[in-house]
Amino acid sequence: MELLRGGVDLGGTKIQAVVVDGGHRVLGEARRPTPKDRGPQGVAAEIAATLAEAAAAAGTAVSDLAAIGVGSPGAIDDAEGTVTQAPNVTPEWTGTFALAAAVSELADGRRVRLGNDVDVGTWAEFELGAAREFDSLLGVFWGTGVGGGVILEGAQWNGRGAAGEIGHLVVRVGGARCGCGRRGCMEAYAGRQSMEAHARRLVDKGQQTALFEIMEKRGRTNLSSGVWSRALDRADPMATHLIDRAIGALAAAIASAVNLLDVEAVVIGGGLGTRLGEPYVDRISERMQRHLFRNDRPPAVRVAALGDIGGALGAALLVADQAPATPA
Repeated sequence: MELLRGGVDLGGTKIQAVVVDGGHRVLGEARRPTPKDRGPQGVAAEIAATLAEAAAAAGTAVSDLAAIGVGSPGAIDDAEGTVTQAPNVTPEWTGTFALAAAVSELADGRRVRLGNDVDVGTWAEFELGAAREFDSLLGVFWGTGVGGGVILEGAQWNGRGAAGEIGHLVVRVGGARCGCGRRGCMEAYAGRQSMEAHARRLVDKGQQTALFEIMEKRGRTNLSSGVWSRALDRADPMATHLIDRAIGALAAAIASAVNLLDVEAVVIGGGLGTRLGEPYVDRISERMQRHLFRNDRPPAVRVAALGDIGGALGAALLVADQAPATPA
């Protein structure tokens, strides 16, 4: 019997699920909005429902999966199967929740492993995507927040459990307030959630923008990556200014990380990174030059090759060596 695995990318705006075979080929996929008002248990239920859709698209069922990997924001304890503090997913997620057990119970008792969403996305690009020829890599995922993953000498570097938090490198001392409560973090300038909050403040002060008009026409409740992209296509002044501000913050933080780690490559993904694509990633790379200590040999800077499903593929890699599960 063919070994099938499930992979789930849990994000602030969407849940992406894939079903893959032993060769990492995607057989089925599904996407649903992340529920914001049902707490962690409601998120677990939506993960299970999204997986069921992906399995159906693959012509199979969740009960036929050997195991399931889930990439999630927050502090991950895979051994305990818990996620702590993931308020970007749902505001109620301020404590510790046993996500693995909750998903397993709703998914026919399948084995569930957890990983940090950015770490698994970085690993997917290293194993299967844009950074396959490198031994060291910085993954930067530009979306609701800005997360980072680090691979050194072919191995994931987690430090004491919190390595890769590139969104919280300080790019301006005493600068804008970040969602983490501190000031001057790169994420306070480049995270989509922070950018939206800033745009709303500017509108309250009387500035004009098409951002919220586009949001409403598209039936969105927040400024999604697609909304920003459409506003940029219109050359909307506020969107152009805020994205340029974000690019400057990203360039300074990424260059600082490169100065410290001297990695061979940087891969930029996430909702905004993949949606805006190569022209904007090239702008980040160009802006990095002024901050690099060794700008005569900059790292390769690439767009994430796996697109929207990269995080889910990385989550499936968490269980690549799992034996078939015992039927529930």
